[in-house]
Amino acid sequence: MRTLIIGAGAVGGYFGARLTAAGRDVTFLVRERRKAQLEQTGLNVTSPHGNFSVKPKLLLTGEISEHFDLIILSTKAYQLTAAMDDFAAAVGPQTAILPLLNGMAHLDLLANRFGEQAVLGGSTRIVADVDADGTVHSLEPLHDVVFGERDKAVTPRIQAIATELANAGFDDKLSPDIIAFMWQKWVFLAALGAITTMLRGSIGEIQSVPYGEETQRAILDECANIARANGYPTPRDFLSAITKRLTLPGSVLTASMYRDMMRNGQVEADHILGDLLSRGRNHAVDTPLLQAAYVQLGVYQRKLPQS
Repeated sequence: MRTLIIGAGAVGGYFGARLTAAGRDVTFLVRERRKAQLEQTGLNVTSPHGNFSVKPKLLLTGEISEHFDLIILSTKAYQLTAAMDDFAAAVGPQTAILPLLNGMAHLDLLANRFGEQAVLGGSTRIVADVDADGTVHSLEPLHDVVFGERDKAVTPRIQAIATELANAGFDDKLSPDIIAFMWQKWVFLAALGAITTMLRGSIGEIQSVPYGEETQRAILDECANIARANGYPTPRDFLSAITKRLTLPGSVLTASMYRDMMRNGQVEADHILGDLLSRGRNHAVDTPLLQAAYVQLGVYQRKLPQS
């Protein structure tokens, strides 16, 4: 199976490097600056599971000359439209697109561009970043990819993809209901993003101050209430686990949105919080804390230099 990874950032770089190290046929679609960097240094990864380096196969957008079997997409939501233009030439009649973006809005955008049949459901749980030297850092032991057909079917292609992703140095799971799983991830990520960006600190820092834990729990409740109203109640054991993680004393956990904000970069506010709030409003769910977080991020984004 020929796999194209869109970008070589924190998520795509990590899982693409793992697949490359496992001997899979992987190519990265990158920008000129990243290509030059990777050609000079290789793709370097640090991880609690061990550090390693691979020499990646690289393509620029204009160099795509054939279709790929699998496209793994892990760009930021605000980069999606440009990314679709970049990899469109790689999409053929049998190509499967596995997006590892957060939230749900990207599914419709991809299906409208490439057809419903082309788009899988997917999610990943990893805390990772890229430093100025281009090294990908996995910051916690958790590193999984969960995927499936959006209609829950177990098709020959999804079984082939499961085989391709298996035994590649990360946790992989073919989900019987990938959309439900994506909602679970969305509840966690939206809560984490709202908590850390609005309250400007790590989970442990926020938990340690008066009313911190109560606020953390209230934000998570709002996210779970939206999911429930949309027909995807968060399973009790999962909700218990993420409540513990989002209120853990001493935790240094932050959202990628928070880290992007601390670097004065763009954030995925619309895709992670804005779309969730819209789905909550459709069912009259009360979400004052999520709305405050979203407004705060909107004000922040308007102050960014316009490119």
